Amino acid sequence: MITFQEIDGLKIACWVNDEGFSKNRKSLVFVHGSGCDHTLWKNQYERLQGNYNIVALDLPGHGQSEGKGEEEVGLYVEWVKKIAEGLGLQRPVLVGHSLGAAISLTFAVTYGAMLSGIVPVGGGVRMPVNALILDGIRNEPASTLALIAKLSVTKKNREKFLPSVTEAVSKAGPNVVYGDFLSCDRLDITEEITGIDVPTLLICGDDDKMTPPPFSEFMKDHIAGAELALIEDSGHFVMWENVESFNGMLKNFVDSLA
Repeated sequence: MITFQEIDGLKIACWVNDEGFSKNRKSLVFVHGSGCDHTLWKNQYERLQGNYNIVALDLPGHGQSEGKGEEEVGLYVEWVKKIAEGLGLQRPVLVGHSLGAAISLTFAVTYGAMLSGIVPVGGGVRMPVNALILDGIRNEPASTLALIAKLSVTKKNREKFLPSVTEAVSKAGPNVVYGDFLSCDRLDITEEITGIDVPTLLICGDDDKMTPPPFSEFMKDHIAGAELALIEDSGHFVMWENVESFNGMLKNFVDSLA
């Protein structure tokens, strides 16, 4: 179900368990990527809500949340922190896709003691965005987002997923989407990454063209104890393209945490 919090004068929307939270369950906070909203995680929260306390949030300016979005990952981190605190979550696992992966990594750098673990999906310590993409989002958003969607799905899955992925990355307004991609382009936590000391599961599609596997492999080599799961026949939207593998790996990781 959808619930709203008022944070810094804005109504912020989150999907939470239909039956509410239980003190006996671990908690997961899902953070969507650029231009998307909480429904990015529908295949996860609908199937896993019987196992965990789950929050799938809409960042400011996205979905049903008010606001204009941000242009820095660190500012989004502060929103996620306030949302988690407002819901009273104790040491959740932060699961983020793309921009959300950048948020989860930066959150762990800054506020790691608040977390039980992180699951960055399709992320990196740097996530450069081609200047033509940034200009295209400003000037020709429809065709540019259609191209982004095409690059986000492995070729064999395009017929099945391309329409829904195109819709997903286009849910926010062009100015918000521009800010999201600019946030990714400005990200550089290359040096800070070694300071992450919470359990980390890195997930990436083996045919991810937006944030290729070497991005995740670098993080695995620089985050102590990090695990890396490359999911076959999947692109950037790995949580849609191979739901069973993704959910199984996520569940095994979360259940392994103390």
